[in-house]
Amino acid sequence: MDLRFRDVAPTEEERETVDVLLGPPSSAWDGGVRDDIRTARGGHEARERRDLLLPALHAVNDRVGWISEGALDYICRRLTVAPAEAYGVATFYALLSVEPRPRRVVHVCTDLACRAQGSEELCRALDGSLGPHGRPAGDGDVVWHHSPCLGLCERAPAALVLEAGECPRTAVVGPATAEAVTRAAAAPDRAGDEPPARAAVPQAGQDGLVLLRRVGAVDPASLDDYRAAGGYLALRRAFALGPAAVIREVLDAGLVGRGGAAFPTGRKWDATARQPDHPHYLVCNADESEPGTFKDRVVMECDPFAVIEAMTVAAYATGCRRGFLYLRGEYPRALWLLTNAVERARERNLLGADILGSGFDFDVEIRRGGGAYICGEETAIFNSIEGYRGEPRSKPPFPVEKGLFGKPTVVNNVETLVNVLPILTGGAAAYAAVGTGGSTGTKLFCLSGTVRRPGIYELPFGATLRELLTLAGGVPEGRRLRAVLLGGAAGSFVRPGELDIPLTFEGTRAAGASLGSGVVLALDDSVDLTGVLLRIAAFFRDESCGQCVPCRVGTVRQEEALHRLARGSGAADVALLRDVGRAMRDASICGLGQTAWNAVESAIDRLGVFADGEKGRAS
Repeated sequence: MDLRFRDVAPTEEERETVDVLLGPPSSAWDGGVRDDIRTARGGHEARERRDLLLPALHAVNDRVGWISEGALDYICRRLTVAPAEAYGVATFYALLSVEPRPRRVVHVCTDLACRAQGSEELCRALDGSLGPHGRPAGDGDVVWHHSPCLGLCERAPAALVLEAGECPRTAVVGPATAEAVTRAAAAPDRAGDEPPARAAVPQAGQDGLVLLRRVGAVDPASLDDYRAAGGYLALRRAFALGPAAVIREVLDAGLVGRGGAAFPTGRKWDATARQPDHPHYLVCNADESEPGTFKDRVVMECDPFAVIEAMTVAAYATGCRRGFLYLRGEYPRALWLLTNAVERARERNLLGADILGSGFDFDVEIRRGGGAYICGEETAIFNSIEGYRGEPRSKPPFPVEKGLFGKPTVVNNVETLVNVLPILTGGAAAYAAVGTGGSTGTKLFCLSGTVRRPGIYELPFGATLRELLTLAGGVPEGRRLRAVLLGGAAGSFVRPGELDIPLTFEGTRAAGASLGSGVVLALDDSVDLTGVLLRIAAFFRDESCGQCVPCRVGTVRQEEALHRLARGSGAADVALLRDVGRAMRDASICGLGQTAWNAVESAIDRLGVFADGEKGRAS
């Protein structure tokens, strides 16, 4: 692809798709007919449209299946973006393609949870039924790829089918067999209905649930059902209290972020609200890409109005008039349900101007990610929304000072936001009475791997790892628990003898582990632990954005050393791994590089992997 303007014409299909999103071109300068070259958009007007670059790329990719040179050229002219910059954005995301490919693409997860449940065998079977991965199959109308975690861990092994067209179609297959994936690839619209909520939430319908109490009990597409189950009471109470009092309630409740960093939410809100620079922005981080994490997906699919209400409360408290929900691109069902929730809320004056007669204006725009783990980092989200490559920014300045579009921004993930609703409806004191002093409330845990009942579990902070595994039925009969990975690929392994660790932020830290976003991946003695470590290393190598040397080089060196150790190379490579790991932890720009060594380090030190030069056998 030539990275200059070459007047390569888009097809009519591509032109129509872009014009539906951006509106018709105004002159020849931005892609219109050459009958008037005296006027052109420029200055602020042109720059303010840059944030539509990723939506425009998605629109063409959804319609045609890939982004041609003509389509990219036309998008660049419409948005006054240099082709080289747009190409850099388009090639940054795994779900977008700048090379011709079939309209139907199948993504087969080969990450941690799916690997533990047989994804390697699934891929070998697909090599026979659909042909080698990455090559168009049969008559060239479908291609399948290995994929990092799809956020479908409770249904492992899983696959996602995407079909481009005027009305794009999707299908989720899980637990997947080669036959089921092949059928879905042939006809995505006839791949089967979504499983009931109980399949993802084994506790659905039980008493005592807080965040999951509506799962399976209300229609996620019905605003009336949501309001009948207590929806929008929290927003009404927020309006009665006022912004400052809402922040005080969140502070008194002790709510901390549920994405892994555990920063006090009330402090973040207060810092943003106090900023004199305006406008303020709210970003809901729904790009959960940590392998083994799927809690936010379940909340968005089963209780989408709660997410929108919580965003509105947060915006009211922090003085935001515009919010962005940055949604993981692999979540088509969540996209549909959230879009419906936003539209229904606007119809009932629960979004938009003068919400419920309060004088407060706020609206939500949903932006899709494109398949990039790094965009779960809060400043990488800003770059992605603004139309740049999703690379993290150096801090300071922090988002509360200069975030999205250079303005004060509050960023929270889905689970953090929905915790605000019970705080307001039940009071800060009642909320803080649950859990422990340093970790208040309840927590959603993503339990997957070799357990009998994988899914999302809601437990009060302070419950032990043993209690959680017992609730899920433990490992299959005849198998023995070998290890548990806490926190996902960026987390730490714990031994079977450490199951009484309290599941709190302070408890896991004291035990030398990490709670992270709530990933709990159980691995029994049937799982090849060396293969798991190699998959973690390959994941970080692939997902590194590459802008800083410690991460870009370190993740490659880590994978190389692990491959040598798997062949029995000995202690020298363990020493090298430690040096590389320390360099990444100390010098990387963002959390990806800083945590890429965590799981490998814990496997060596806690599980005894590669001890005495053995090939990945734990002691």
